[in-house]
Amino acid sequence: MITSAEIKKKASRKYTDYLRDVAAGKTFQPIEIPCDKKASDTIAEYQKEFNDIRSLSKEVKGYGYTIDWKTVKTKMLGTQGLPSKIKFETAEDFERFLQKVKEVNVFRKNVALINGKFPELQCWIEKYPLKVIENSEYWSDILKILNYFSKNPQPQLYIRELPIEVHTKFIEQHKAVIGELLDIVIKEYINTNEKEFEKRYNLRYDESMVRMRILDGTLAAEFFSGLDDITIPVSKFLRLQIPISKAYIVENKVNFLTFPLVANSIVIWGRGYGIASIKESELLKSSELIYWGDLDAQGFEILSQFRSYFAQVKSLLMDKTTFDKYFENDLGTPSKVNVELNLTTEEKNLYQYIKDNNYRLEQEKIPQSYVIEHLKCL
Repeated sequence: MITSAEIKKKASRKYTDYLRDVAAGKTFQPIEIPCDKKASDTIAEYQKEFNDIRSLSKEVKGYGYTIDWKTVKTKMLGTQGLPSKIKFETAEDFERFLQKVKEVNVFRKNVALINGKFPELQCWIEKYPLKVIENSEYWSDILKILNYFSKNPQPQLYIRELPIEVHTKFIEQHKAVIGELLDIVIKEYINTNEKEFEKRYNLRYDESMVRMRILDGTLAAEFFSGLDDITIPVSKFLRLQIPISKAYIVENKVNFLTFPLVANSIVIWGRGYGIASIKESELLKSSELIYWGDLDAQGFEILSQFRSYFAQVKSLLMDKTTFDKYFENDLGTPSKVNVELNLTTEEKNLYQYIKDNNYRLEQEKIPQSYVIEHLKCL
């Protein structure tokens, strides 16, 4: 025979659908709980289960589930009554049984509150009623945020600067649910390709920075008041326009700092795979680009990645002659990359050789004199 604990478990599984009906304003329909378990084996077990199931029934408690009994005759028990139907006939019975009366009342009020401000959220409410409940004490503040964004869908402010009567941490702590709602309320304005909250909803954020050196004193004086080592946000670098002919991208910081002066040129500290952040640079699209990375598998993989952004990229000191001259039997990090890389034939051959043997020649092991000598030949 089914137990009262099993009834509660099965009733709890129907709670979300019940909330959906409440949100939709549907008339309550009796909720039936399956009860097709076999009869017990002994009279003692039967009596215990019979008392258990009746103890939480509406007949005993005044609320809860109603039991329809059927008379059956079994070999072990003789003629006895077994439940044929267990159902909750009213919404009150169901809510009181699950001890959800207060919660459902608050849910109803919040549904009315949300729909009163943003009726377009009705479908979201019906899909995620438990999220309405999880945030039951926060809806007043959440709606303030939605109201602001509905009037200012592209704020271009930091979260801390938003003129909303909620504290900064509230937005930080509730980004998930706020984001789901903003996707509906300001769907025409969101940046759908972005997942980060600030980027997706047109807010300012702590950007990645690009560090570059101006390798020509004349350029530094004319455009940067003589400053020749500059760090700027990525967004500003992407819009940067200065008359250069070449841009060098160097991975190692010391090599970046000691890179020789070159007329009409800049050098950028690449920082590995983070080089993707500058792929939309207007300045780099129109410049000759030279990439200098470590002579290891990852160095060539980054070169290939960078070349996928800018077809004109050439490599610097990433050749077999340089490798053979300065290699000291250092081992690198094994690569699991198996795709075809965007490399020249010479680069591809050296990459495969280095990858197969897990070799590495770090660029800082190449003498400065050799770098200067090689740059003169470019």
